[in-house]
Amino acid sequence: MRYLIRFSYDGTGFSGYQKQPGERTVEGMLENALYNINNHTETRIFSSGRTDRGVHALGQVAHFDIDVNITLYKLKCALNSLLPEDIHVLSTEIVDKNFHARYNAISKTYIYKINVGEYSPIDRNHVYQYCKDLNFDNMRLAINDFLGEHDFKPFVSEEAIKSSYVRTIYSVDMKKEGDIITISFTGNGFMKYQVRNMVGVLIKIGSGKLTTDSVKNILNGTMDKSRITTAKGSGLYLKEVVY
Repeated sequence: MRYLIRFSYDGTGFSGYQKQPGERTVEGMLENALYNINNHTETRIFSSGRTDRGVHALGQVAHFDIDVNITLYKLKCALNSLLPEDIHVLSTEIVDKNFHARYNAISKTYIYKINVGEYSPIDRNHVYQYCKDLNFDNMRLAINDFLGEHDFKPFVSEEAIKSSYVRTIYSVDMKKEGDIITISFTGNGFMKYQVRNMVGVLIKIGSGKLTTDSVKNILNGTMDKSRITTAKGSGLYLKEVVY
């Protein structure tokens, strides 16, 4: 039987999502829990995508196949009883045997949080502590240049080798509540460091180090990608995956 789970995690204590030998990872913890539930049988789990070290998730999605007689409620409870406190399963459901958490995703939404006020040791692992003024209006003007279909290769890690770097951004949003700026991107897919590099450029625009047309210029190749600075992982969250 194929199951889908939606789950959240605090990425602070993990070496990223993907399983790595000798490292504490989200995927590793999930597969260890499923090993116990699935009669001590190795069980692979397939997520909608990976997140980097220190990156969080509010609504990650994954699927797996297990052959046990268990209700959806008991599966959720069993997983949460076996998982550490920094991972929590929000819901479980049965899906078609051909469903794939990665390939069937229609869109993903990421948010990034920036503190422009006083440094907060409490939030340091969950909100990027920039702690300086940013020109919100200039950032909001520039973010709209990400909308639509573009070749995002300049914004992607050189480690990420893809047959195509073309992706579509469906919507963008920025809001400021107190000293916290929250940036949101919804698109059909995101590549390694893409969102963090997009945010990094917006921060430079907000600080006056880049002009408001810099996003457009990087995308069309008239500005060198070396001007891009990768924003810290601590402010990034995978918010939602839509099917």
